Amino acid sequence: MVTTSRSEQVSAAFVKLAETLVADYHVLDLLQTLVEETVSLLDAAAVGLLLADPHGELQVVASTNEESRLVEMLQLQAGAGPCVECFKTGVAITIDSIDSMGPRWPEFQAAALSQGFRSIHAVPLRVRDRTIGAMGLFGRDVGALTAEDSAIGQALADVATIGLLHERTIREGTLINDQLQRALTGRVLVEQAKGVISQTKNVDLDEAFNMIRRYSRSHHLGLQDTARKIVSGSLTL
Repeated sequence: MVTTSRSEQVSAAFVKLAETLVADYHVLDLLQTLVEETVSLLDAAAVGLLLADPHGELQVVASTNEESRLVEMLQLQAGAGPCVECFKTGVAITIDSIDSMGPRWPEFQAAALSQGFRSIHAVPLRVRDRTIGAMGLFGRDVGALTAEDSAIGQALADVATIGLLHERTIREGTLINDQLQRALTGRVLVEQAKGVISQTKNVDLDEAFNMIRRYSRSHHLGLQDTARKIVSGSLTL
């Protein structure tokens, strides 16, 4: 049986992220790859990603399961929580015991515990002095990430952010809002497609997304394009 070292796994994750940065890449595929590689590589049970829209409002654009997506959405509704605070400050936030975190974010605490999460590590998506989002790494057990895992998680987020706001975009001050809006529009289509698949195939939303993701990968088709075909009825999985 072939085994790989931790360093090889980390290297492979960065390569996979880099492979999404082709000429016509879609940011939604980049961000979904980010959360999937993060949960696979690090000691996290689930990952959710918030991204600021052109008006600076946070939106959920990627997640590894419905539980993390729900907690992120409830954070946004409350306007407070570790990922929201991480975005505002540009600083990573760790809560190693959500049960005993105190009264700071009661809505987040209730939502996270109701979904079975006991810890969270939030990392900013940032380039220089600009923060464009935050990624939440949720744990089923109490305890903080190791220093190594924290560093790797931040590095993965940094690489994805650079891919989203690459040097030419930053230097010229153009295309940033277009890129962010494309990600948000694509996520809406994916959520609609998940609903279609869930109803037609009688599966839960997590399995519906897995079906969409598998088709997208096997046919070398972007998530947004796959979702659009499903929603329009031109594609039946």
